[in-house]
Amino acid sequence: MRSNDEHAKLLFQIEGTSPNEYDVESLWVIEVDGGYVIDNIPFYAMEVAHGDTVKARVDEDGALWFDGLVKASGHSTIRLWFAREEDVQPTRESLLALGLGTEVSDRSRLVAVDVPPEVRYETVKAVFDDGEAKGVFEYEEACLGFSANLGAEGGNP
Repeated sequence: MRSNDEHAKLLFQIEGTSPNEYDVESLWVIEVDGGYVIDNIPFYAMEVAHGDTVKARVDEDGALWFDGLVKASGHSTIRLWFAREEDVQPTRESLLALGLGTEVSDRSRLVAVDVPPEVRYETVKAVFDDGEAKGVFEYEEACLGFSANLGAEGGNP
């Protein structure tokens, strides 16, 4: 299951389009004391984000399956679905300039966005709202991690 750099794949069961059906998303994780740290941005898994520590169960084939959140990282995961593929790269560049990470799915108009805890969510939410209002993309707040960082210290509001 592990590659040479000590990353492993952790599988998440995602609701399918029909009852009793499901899809699977795999995320890179790094094993740590007490669990696994997610090391990429989820596209479909809900309520988890980059940097979260999670627990896993091992199935009979040796595959790791998500089994719950151990500790939230404070990161947020936002999904963007673009109306036009040509808007993807310029938007990714502008988000990078704001301190956000992005990954493009195998579906070229789907982009997962990582909002680290040191970036104020209210600032980037205004960018997401503006992009959606202009018809550039629709967005979904898949995991809002800033609730762990409320307060006057900086971080997300």
